[in-house]
Amino acid sequence: MRNKSIPGSAGRVRPLRKLGDATLHTACEPVTDFGPSLARLVEDLFATMYRANGVGLAANQIGVPLRVFVYDCPDDEDVRHLGHIVNPRLTLTDGVTVRGAEGCLSLPGLEAGTERFDHAVVEGVTVDGAPVRIDGTGFFARCLQHECDHLEGLVYPDRLTGWRKAKVLRAARRASWS
Repeated sequence: MRNKSIPGSAGRVRPLRKLGDATLHTACEPVTDFGPSLARLVEDLFATMYRANGVGLAANQIGVPLRVFVYDCPDDEDVRHLGHIVNPRLTLTDGVTVRGAEGCLSLPGLEAGTERFDHAVVEGVTVDGAPVRIDGTGFFARCLQHECDHLEGLVYPDRLTGWRKAKVLRAARRASWS
């Protein structure tokens, strides 16, 4: 029997912001109010992420410019990592640099080979203000770096150069959601 509710089960699905939306290209503000509205935001983030079949979602992707993200993401050993983090700081990236296919719910249907470190550590707090440290490797490390980028006003094409960047931006301009 479950002691906790399923993340997102009490949330509402919100519209996703797409590439070009100003909210995605502006650094988010730190969370200062740890009241019920923050808990509702986290629930809405989970509900929206699950509806879109994502593995991570930052608050600015639903138009809320606060430093919060959620994740339900496997690592390379297929171990599931589920949670949220408020006011995250990417405190460590190391290991090998891996270029892997990366997509984003704000660029639906598109992906590009993006370089990320194979290990990442993020520190912050929970919705209750308790300290949390998340250590990720492989695909989960990619997810953590990707979501932290969102909170800094970056989307993965900002990390691309040359033909990879040109190709994904051209595809974005032609996409039905653009």
